[in-house]
Parts: sequence; C-alpha cells; structure tokens
Amino acid sequence: MTDGRTLRRILTAFGILVAAWLVVPTLIVVPISFSGQDSFAFPPSSWGLQHYVTFFTEASWLNALLVSLQLAVIVTVVATVLGTAAAFALARTSLPGAGAVNGLFLAPLIVPGIVVAIAVYATFLNWGLIGTPTGFVLAHTVLALPFVVVNVGASLRGFDRTLERAAASLGASSWATFRQVTLPVIRPGVASGALFAFVTSFDEVVVSLFIQSPQLQTLPVRMFTSVTNEVDPTIAAASTVVLVVSTVLLGLTGLTRRSKSRA
Repeated sequence: MTDGRTLRRILTAFGILVAAWLVVPTLIVVPISFSGQDSFAFPPSSWGLQHYVTFFTEASWLNALLVSLQLAVIVTVVATVLGTAAAFALARTSLPGAGAVNGLFLAPLIVPGIVVAIAVYATFLNWGLIGTPTGFVLAHTVLALPFVVVNVGASLRGFDRTLERAAASLGASSWATFRQVTLPVIRPGVASGALFAFVTSFDEVVVSLFIQSPQLQTLPVRMFTSVTNEVDPTIAAASTVVLVVSTVLLGLTGLTRRSKSRA
C-alpha cells in the first residue's frame, strides 16, 4: 500500500514538472505583452498597454484577427455538420471498408503538417484556390474534421440504441428520432468537436502559410511574418490573445466532457 502511494506521488510530481516545463515558457509571453518598452526584455522594466493598443488599432493586425475569427466560425460550422454526419455513418455501418474510411478522416492527425501543406498547395494551385476564402475554408475544414469525427464517434459508441428503437416504435421518423433522441444525447461530443474545430482553424499556421496571399492573411501567419521580418513586441500581445482564446475554448471542452460524464 505504501509503495503504491509513493509511486503515485512520484508520478504526480513528475507530471507537475513536465507541465511546468511546457507551460512556463509560454506564460513568459504574457508579462512581455504588458511591457512599456519596444523590446522583448524580460522582466519588463516598465508597464503599459501600448502593444495591445497597436494590436487592436493597426490595420494589419486587426484585419488578420478578424480574418482568423471569421474563418474559424465558418470552419466550425462546416466541420461540425460534415464530421457529425460522417461519424454517424461510420458508427451505423457494417461495410468492410468502414475502417479504411475512418482512417482517411483521421489522416490529417497522423500525416506531418508540412506534408499536408505541400499537398494542399499543389492541389489548390491547380484549382485556383490559393489566397481565396474558399481555399482557406476547405483546407482548415480538412484539418478540423478529425476532431469532430473522433469526439462524435466516441459519443455514439456509448449511445444506447434502444432509445432510437423505442422512438421508432412510437412512430417517429428517422429525422425526428435523430433530432429529438440521438442529438440531445451526443450533444456534448458534438460541442467538444466544434470547439476543437474552432481552435484548430484559429491556431493553424503551416497550411495557412502555403495558401496565403498579401490580401488574405490569418493571425498566426501575421505573427510568423512579424517574427521573421521585423522586431515588433506587438506579437507578444497577439500571442497572449491567441493563448487566452485557446485556453478558454479548451476549458469549455473540458467542462463539456465533464457534464457528459456526469450525465
């Protein structure tokens, strides 16, 4: 018994150290964003909001933020609808090729991002979609679909199908059964998939670098450009905004999963 407790304490301490190693460097960006200097000095010798003022007033930064938000919302809707339909079809089919199809949906999670980016670039170049809103939506949807399929598929695997048979026996149509019986039960999985889809699109940089144009840049691409071409502490404010948005959404995902487990 004592050995078990000791092992758990060691594993807990190790987990805390790993988490600190991963999180602390990221959190250093936050105080830098409130620096009153035009440098990346840490710790800051003075404090101010000038970098946030620049971020929310300068056209290049503000336009990139709005493009990322609008794109993420559209991708979330499209990926959630398509991913939910795909997960439902995969969970309710017994075709021999269902496993291969499921593997294709999960491929963007397995294939290195640079390989996906090159493939998307070569394809979109032939289709004339480079630097277009449609191209961004298609590319980000492909990257976000696996998260929706995985989350909704997990909810469907734990779904009791006797509820659907009971609804059908009472005269409910297939659409009414899905809308009034199935969807309310799997809603936490759908919501989790949607949140992950939003974060995936909002944070995506590798593929976006390949399909961007001077007139259409997302916030991560604008941040990458700032790092490589100039020394602008405004990127610290931009990084903090991205960090806060991603953390809040992932926190909501955790709350959604917790409510699902309680239910």
